Amino acid sequence: MSGLTIDAISMHFELPGGGGVQALKDVSLHLDEGELLSVLGPSGCGKTTLLNILAGFLVPTEGRIKLHDKVVSGPGPDRGMVFQQGALFEWMNVRKNIAFGPDMLGRPKGETKDKVDHLLETVGLHDFGDKMIYELSGGMQQRVALARCLANEPDIILMDEPLGALDALTREKMQGLVLKLWKETGKTIILITHSVEEALLLGERLIVMAPRPGRLHKEYRLPFADMGVGKDLREVKKEHDFGEKREEILSMIWDMEEEIMGRQETAA
Repeated sequence: MSGLTIDAISMHFELPGGGGVQALKDVSLHLDEGELLSVLGPSGCGKTTLLNILAGFLVPTEGRIKLHDKVVSGPGPDRGMVFQQGALFEWMNVRKNIAFGPDMLGRPKGETKDKVDHLLETVGLHDFGDKMIYELSGGMQQRVALARCLANEPDIILMDEPLGALDALTREKMQGLVLKLWKETGKTIILITHSVEEALLLGERLIVMAPRPGRLHKEYRLPFADMGVGKDLREVKKEHDFGEKREEILSMIWDMEEEIMGRQETAA
């Protein structure tokens, strides 16, 4: 089957001294190629654990991940990761950071240069190729991280709170860039975020996860990502349906957080 299949994934972590934590339980989902999924939920619901399993950094206790009908057994070039902090190479300039993957794969120099030039243009950094990473703002560094990920031509881009450390204005600009790249590249994107607004803006599909054990609680199919490609994101936020969905999901997560606090007080 084409696309990504999450098949009954569960994850149990053993704790030092005995006992353990059930981080995920029986999570199943299928994404077709080119879908953009945002994942929300309260702290401790297993969002990042799920993303690390998709990346191949963790092996699930039960279940399996299949990409294009092949079982995922570890990290691979078919999945690219963008972290909250860009994890860039400070001792390299922007151009060399983006070229790192193709260089490691032995791609022809001319081909790599053309690819880097194109990606610099795509992410709006065409005048910054020779700059060092420490000379860039946080938003620019995340643009480099996106370009470096795309340079490896992954089938899926996994994003773990990629915009969480940015100021509000830069974050809004980057949200627009993510939507632009999604439409232009046709990549499948899975984005973890704590921001309900961001999840609504960027999620063609949105799932809310319930906490421990982490599991799928509710799924939405939304029009806002498509709307945001050709429209000011601030205008999208003014849509009546956007406001309704935001309040519905905020209340849902608030109730989950209250339930968690209640459990902790009872345990204490």
